Amino acid sequence: MKNNLMGAVWRRCLSAVLVVSMLLALAACGAEKSEPAAEETAAGETASTDTEWAVYWYLCGSDLETNHAAATNDLAEMMEVQLPENVKVVIQTGGASVWQNEVVRADKLGRYVYDQNGLQLVEELPSASMGDGQTLKDFLAFARENYPAKRTAVVFWNHGGGSVSGAAFDELYGMDSLSLAEMKQAFAETFGENPQDQPVDMIGFDTCLMATVDTAYTFSGLGKYLVASQEVEPGNGWLYSGWLGALAKQPDMESLELSQIICDSYVEGCQAVGTEDNITLSVTDLSKLSDLIAAYDDFGKEALASAVQNPAFFVYFSKIASSVENYGGNTREQGYTNMTDLGSLAVKSSELLPETSGAVSAALADCVVYKVNGKYRPESAGLSCYYSYNGDVDDFNAYADIGPSDSMKYLYAYGLTGELSEQGMDYLAQMDYGALPELLTLDSVNWRDMPLTIDENGNATLTLGTESADILSSLTFELYYADPEGDILLCLGTDNDIVADWDSGVFRDNFRGVWGSLDGALCYMEIAYEGETYNQYSVPILLNGEEYNLMVIYDFETEAYSIEGARKPLDESGAADKNLRYLVEGDEIQTIHYATTISGDNDELTAVPIDTITVTADTAFAETELGDGFFIMMYAMRDSQGNVAYSAAATFESAEGEIYTSVE
Repeated sequence: MKNNLMGAVWRRCLSAVLVVSMLLALAACGAEKSEPAAEETAAGETASTDTEWAVYWYLCGSDLETNHAAATNDLAEMMEVQLPENVKVVIQTGGASVWQNEVVRADKLGRYVYDQNGLQLVEELPSASMGDGQTLKDFLAFARENYPAKRTAVVFWNHGGGSVSGAAFDELYGMDSLSLAEMKQAFAETFGENPQDQPVDMIGFDTCLMATVDTAYTFSGLGKYLVASQEVEPGNGWLYSGWLGALAKQPDMESLELSQIICDSYVEGCQAVGTEDNITLSVTDLSKLSDLIAAYDDFGKEALASAVQNPAFFVYFSKIASSVENYGGNTREQGYTNMTDLGSLAVKSSELLPETSGAVSAALADCVVYKVNGKYRPESAGLSCYYSYNGDVDDFNAYADIGPSDSMKYLYAYGLTGELSEQGMDYLAQMDYGALPELLTLDSVNWRDMPLTIDENGNATLTLGTESADILSSLTFELYYADPEGDILLCLGTDNDIVADWDSGVFRDNFRGVWGSLDGALCYMEIAYEGETYNQYSVPILLNGEEYNLMVIYDFETEAYSIEGARKPLDESGAADKNLRYLVEGDEIQTIHYATTISGDNDELTAVPIDTITVTADTAFAETELGDGFFIMMYAMRDSQGNVAYSAAATFESAEGEIYTSVE
């Protein structure tokens, strides 16, 4: 934690100095707006120019600027760089209720140019949503008409929400965001589409979660390279002084080299402030995407054919997806982005889908030409794809209008609902896949309140039989603390520390009388990812009175927990929080648990703050003894549609270091 704290302090001090220099530079420009560049053409035409590179920066400040001055910090980073006369940055600002400087106005859309003369205000426009496609189109048309260049980059700055939610969430307009369809229309109407010679050299997302196969498909006829992150970005984001500094020194730089430098400088910037463990950033060659889209669709066709032949396919595919790196949280506490790593999904499906998985892996490796990732994102292959971790049909329906693969859409529609639309049935008939069999789900069996037994070793045992392997996609447990005198049942969370024999369908508890804690205070913790080298947990807290989730890693090699930081849950609009918040000495944390009554007078779980902790330099997450008392465990069975059934309860009485198990 000390290194993270020092990095955060260093960055705040540097930003303060740079913001002052930015304000002085803007003041020197005067209050009058400057005229656009002289190289004007009719809309839609390309002017001759000596400018090598123009970067069109769509800077939607949102709450990242209002609460954290993140956009101001990146503007200040940019202004560390002295640009040559043949490199320009054209900026549109908006989307924040407050700008943490005295230059950018929150009640206007601002257009600025940063070049060899410094930062200049070109014009101000009436407020409009940065999450509206027309606003984006107007900016792109303005930038292209007035500031053309031999090479063009368009960079989005803001929150991102993945394929469904898009990017550029405007705080002033109800977190309205740009969908992929809106982005495509704005680019196509401004630049035109040309899959053989894409008009935009680089399209970048300094946002969360936008390195998806759907994003790449959206821009495949519009841009040469896509630079984006699969995972949530930390608050420091891209290092503008790094990649713009490199471009200033080498203005004739090729698009691929610039894209790679963005990735490398991103790592350097994250390492400087200690946010590098969970990062991802990749460069996709969009001219090579067609082979990946074809392979991905074939992957879906093989999967759909397998599912029609044996509906248990969905269970095995779900287990694979649960073992694949997923991005943005995907827990009840954090919310669901439903984005998973396409490369790992293909590799781990090689036995289940042997005919097509290899082609997906090969095509992905061919078009993702560069990538970087942190130590806790080792599986990152560069592009994510949609997978419904929460089984939410409404979320899938929103995705069904986006993705490039019909076969994958029909696969997920069948898996989530057990049926297909008329178009889906026509698709099956064309493929000659046969009839649509009924799915095996938890609704097919009577496993709710399934009784437990105690084996010869005193373990609470759930026996489901061999059928469980074809019905359950996962099996975890929920743990509760029980206070009979106070009629209180307190949920401690979920974990996967179970002795499981899937071949026989027999599952045994591994209760050891310990649980995760922050400075000794027991925490509610929810498992978010089950990996081969680590587990990731989401821990709800109040941080200085605001709702956050601690992101906690359990490393199997070190057999220890580490705190990666705190992040707010997904916004209702689907925006992932870009600001990974590090704990700072003096922060006040309240642990959150979920309580109900033992008597059943109130069946609903209610969030309750329990312990208050003041963060110190030694604050840490670790296992702690639960102590004497009564604890109740229930096995949680989940099928591929997201349905959950709970077993009967086992009670553990912990007394003087001994644990007594009962299933009465």
